[in-house]
Order: sequence, then structure tokens, then C-alpha cells
Amino acid sequence: MASTKAPARRERPAALDRPFEALRQDIDDLFSDFFSGPLMQRFDVPLAEGGVIAPRVDISETSKKFDVVAELPGVDQKDIDLAIANGILTIKAEKKSEKEEKGKTWHRVERSYGNYQRSLSLPASADPDKVKASFDKGVLTISVPKKAEAKPPTRKIDIRSS
Repeated sequence: MASTKAPARRERPAALDRPFEALRQDIDDLFSDFFSGPLMQRFDVPLAEGGVIAPRVDISETSKKFDVVAELPGVDQKDIDLAIANGILTIKAEKKSEKEEKGKTWHRVERSYGNYQRSLSLPASADPDKVKASFDKGVLTISVPKKAEAKPPTRKIDIRSS
């Protein structure tokens, strides 16, 4: 994560001697502060172990299930691997993007590749055998039902007068 400590300021040339140099340095410092300060921390991409991108997830709960929604932009459904082992839900995906057009003289070609991985511990009340998932427009939605809990037997207790 980016440091919130501002970089050390450089010595400024005398504004009267070199006004454009002083202006350029002020602008450089402004950009440096912006890209290293707390404003940029929210743009940081979380990384999993080994530098793999950890997709952002939203996790919610209702009385009947847990929902996990993961953002996987640019990923095809066939490139997603979803697994549960030992109470751990693991999302793995690979992004492949390459365009090739013939008949042009290329001056620049950009390709985008990347691996996503995120592991989440499921609560004891989750039923891993009934998990369902859907994928639409780069958003993976995973529904994890809760186990049917045996309700403790209830018994009516009579209240006597004293």
C-alpha cells in the first residue's frame, strides 16, 4: 500500500532568478504529493500471495444464505475456477486479452494478461454441498446456503400461582 508520508521537498530556485523553474518544481511536487498521498490509496489493487491480483468482493448474509460477489473484469467464464476445500472457498481466474488485426502497420500493440485469486473461509453454518454460482458481465455471484439447523425441541411450561 502507498505510504502516506509526503516525499521530501527539493530546494527551490529563487523565484525571481528562474520563475519558470520554480513553477515547474511546484507542479512536480503537486503531482508527487497526489500520487503518493492518501487519496491514491483507494486506487491500490489488493494482491494475493505471489503478486496475484485478489479480486474485490462483497459479502452479504441473509437468514438463509451468504452471497459473495466478486469483480472479475475482462475474464471469460471458461477461465474461472471455483472450488471449495476444507471450508475454504477459492476463486481463481485468468484474464487473457489480445487483439490482432491484419493489414495494418502497427506502431503499438498492447496485451493484457493477469491472474486473479481470492480465498475466503466459510462459516460453520455454510452448506458447501449446495453452493451455486453465476457469471454475468465480469461479475461472479456465489450463493452459499446455510445448513438446515435442527431446531431445539420446545416445550410449554405451565406457570402456577403461589
